[in-house]
Amino acid sequence: MWYAEAMSLDEATRERIAGLLKEHRVTLFMKGTRSFPQCGFSATVVQILDQIVPGEYQTVNVLSDPAIREGVKQFSNWPTIPQLYVEGELIGGCDIVKDMFASGELHGALGVQMGEVAPPSITITDSAAAALRGALADAAPGESVHIVVDGRWQHGMDLGPKGATDLEVEANGIKVFVKPMMASRLDGLVIDYVDGHIDGPGGGGFKLDNPNAPATVKQMTVQELAAKLDSGAPFELFDVRSPQEREICVIANARILDEGAQKHIMGLPKDTPLVFHCHRGQRSQQAAQFFLKQGFTDVTNVAGGIDAWSVDIDPTVKRY
Repeated sequence: MWYAEAMSLDEATRERIAGLLKEHRVTLFMKGTRSFPQCGFSATVVQILDQIVPGEYQTVNVLSDPAIREGVKQFSNWPTIPQLYVEGELIGGCDIVKDMFASGELHGALGVQMGEVAPPSITITDSAAAALRGALADAAPGESVHIVVDGRWQHGMDLGPKGATDLEVEANGIKVFVKPMMASRLDGLVIDYVDGHIDGPGGGGFKLDNPNAPATVKQMTVQELAAKLDSGAPFELFDVRSPQEREICVIANARILDEGAQKHIMGLPKDTPLVFHCHRGQRSQQAAQFFLKQGFTDVTNVAGGIDAWSVDIDPTVKRY
């Protein structure tokens, strides 16, 4: 076992870790919990495991136990968290789990039969097809377009040879390949090419629109907020700052996010436009993320907060 080489690990912690590994066939040491991961790497591994072994693995929150947090690194001779174990043996961290998931090896390691996977439906616009044909014309023989999506819903495209397990999709005359484990996450993907999308005017870039991706917190400039207020558009504006800060300055029509406001929000339809601001945008971003997790789909943070409002919109609003 891995712990046999970890001579510096105290016996009590070693036995605790070994005991945890005996409790379940699959164990993930992570930051946070399965329902609330507290780092992106842990969240990625949880998302992958939830697709393969839902309800059939245990997680150990190392943030709640400093001895386990440091001890498991010595136990496994592996310096980072998360760490995934199957039947007491270390599989690896986030990058290894992602690679094994993409190749299909993770199913085998977990003892799960991988069923037949249908190729995803992918749309390639005319402009994107033209750009891809140009890239393929300069590619090495045998190279094709590969599309990937990771646990954070970040997409990528590259050129390379077809893998043994890759699924082939043809759209608008272009062949693209995807890993079987990514097929369901890429179903419905639309690939476009937009002039000026990157590198400013005159540049261009691919734009990938995935309908499966979860909603994210939008960002709004203070200029956009001012225009939205002037237009009378329906939305709910909340101030995340403290009552003491609001005594210094406020943005008109912004309601303090107190207990009453939170109850009010939870009673609103989930598609209600919610906008949050604070002093400079950090606290309001956290509040926006919280309500996004509650199921609200149109959630926006005001970048720069009331400080940017004072500088760019209304200089009579006192700065602090």
